[in-house]
Amino acid sequence: MLSNSYNPLALGRFTCLTHILACFILALPVDTRGDASKGVLPHLFFAASVPLAQVAQRPNILILMAEDLSPDLACYGEPLVHSPNIDGLAKKGIRYDNVFATASVCSPARSGILTGIYQTRIDSHQHRNFNPQPLPADIRVLHEIFKEAGYFVFNGDADDLSQAGKVDANFVMDENSFDGTDWRQRREGQPFFGFIQFDETHRDFARDPYNPINPDDVVLPPYYPDHPLARRDWADYLEDIQILDRKVGAILERLQADGEADTLIIFVGDHGRPMLRDKQFLYDPGLHVPLIASWPGHLEKGKVDDRLISLIDLIPSCLQIAGLDVPGNIDGKPLLFKDIPGRDYVFATRDRTGEAADRIRMIRSKEFKLIRNFHPVRPYTTFSAYKEIQYPVLHLMRMLHHRNELTPAQALFFAKTRPFEELYQISVDMHEINNLADDEDFSTIRYELTTKLDEWLAINDSGIIPEDYTIEVDWYLRNQRWYQQTLEERGMVGDDTPERHVEYWTERLMR
Repeated sequence: MLSNSYNPLALGRFTCLTHILACFILALPVDTRGDASKGVLPHLFFAASVPLAQVAQRPNILILMAEDLSPDLACYGEPLVHSPNIDGLAKKGIRYDNVFATASVCSPARSGILTGIYQTRIDSHQHRNFNPQPLPADIRVLHEIFKEAGYFVFNGDADDLSQAGKVDANFVMDENSFDGTDWRQRREGQPFFGFIQFDETHRDFARDPYNPINPDDVVLPPYYPDHPLARRDWADYLEDIQILDRKVGAILERLQADGEADTLIIFVGDHGRPMLRDKQFLYDPGLHVPLIASWPGHLEKGKVDDRLISLIDLIPSCLQIAGLDVPGNIDGKPLLFKDIPGRDYVFATRDRTGEAADRIRMIRSKEFKLIRNFHPVRPYTTFSAYKEIQYPVLHLMRMLHHRNELTPAQALFFAKTRPFEELYQISVDMHEINNLADDEDFSTIRYELTTKLDEWLAINDSGIIPEDYTIEVDWYLRNQRWYQQTLEERGMVGDDTPERHVEYWTERLMR
């Protein structure tokens, strides 16, 4: 995938003296080192850590990270979405078709991305922690390696690059972990490694006035009811992607205007789409994300890569392509940008999300997926204030379920209990509806996946240790206050029936 004209692994390594000097400078008081919040690095530190002539050879790397996004882009085959800027990156570079997050909600998924380690191995799997702790002594956030190598490391908000972008990690991170918020804040000639965060397509969705999508044209998955409200909500999600695409285009234009066209650009989602049965669950739409890499002159144009890859492989891959050492104690592998086999399996987890406590684990190969529900007596629809407030289709389906108007595939989500294990043949059942766990014809593949999952759990899963119950209670009380306040704002106190919720959302969305 790499052209022969660039060999980052041939770049020189740091000397022992360099490391000693860098550590000495980092030990100085902050006011002696310079104002990192303004992106100004002290001259002494920069000179002592890595000579400018050496570090300047390393590539600039920019990660554009969207929230709650499945591969619902034109370049992935979504016919209703107009996404020319992101599609342009795919035409100039590589589109990865089988990339999966390690969790289906923000903070645990981002904890895995930043460390290259499964969030269940560093006690960062509950969404979110009231009292987050520092990482274990032998674990670090991976962008600090770029910083120590002389890179300017930043994290900016796409709507205002003077502001810090979303981090949302379930651990305490050094406030000086990032040097700034914008590549323009770095020293001249200094390479950069940075994130730009987009809040699309997190709910609430914004509509696109320039290219509205007709809800009648929307094709809903079979686990959704074919109803005007469901179509409108889905169309709003797709229109929000188009707004995201224009914001990506603005960043790309800014990069071009600054003469930084020779930058490795990676567009990616942090986890899957914010829809019922998707976000916060371990079916593919909650985990499957787009990942596109473009680097003119270095990566093949228009290539499609269908290897199985985990999002914890993202930053280790960036480290390797920059010629930097990848820590040996992480779970992520430098798989991107290389012609080597992908993973045989990817793993993902779901634990408490707000007040909704749960424990679900997933193993997936290219063809099959096994989901294990450790609390099968709990329904899928355990109370979640976030979903009660922001998911119109939850109330729509609850109303239709009470009326016995859901199809069997749709009614599955409203069962009072769950199976202990779910097995799906993704290659023929992309919507994960036909559970094969008890089918004798698939007993061999179930045994294979359960065995591999058990092996993974034995090493990686601190979720076996119950969380302090008072944390769940605190979240419940907090979110109940939020929910009751929302009912007051919507004029629904004492009348929060599914029918009344549907009436509210119909008035709000169907104008």
